[in-house]
Amino acid sequence: MAVKMRLKRMGKKRNPIYRIVVADARSPRDGRNIDEIGLYDPNQEPCVVNIDEEAAKDWLSKGAQPTDTVARLLKNAGIEK
Repeated sequence: MAVKMRLKRMGKKRNPIYRIVVADARSPRDGRNIDEIGLYDPNQEPCVVNIDEEAAKDWLSKGAQPTDTVARLLKNAGIEK
């Protein structure tokens, strides 16, 4: 099973808030997820990023592949593979 770390869109129209989730690569963007590991709010100044570092490292060690955006957020938070 291919597992990805990606963003799940939440919030209102034109006011998105994203959850950083671990999900099966075949599931839809806002569909079922395996684990929720963080939050990303691009509407605030500066952007709010809260990531459970321990859970993120655990999933990366298990082979979860982050999307480009999530990889950038992890890098900015100081979490490396």
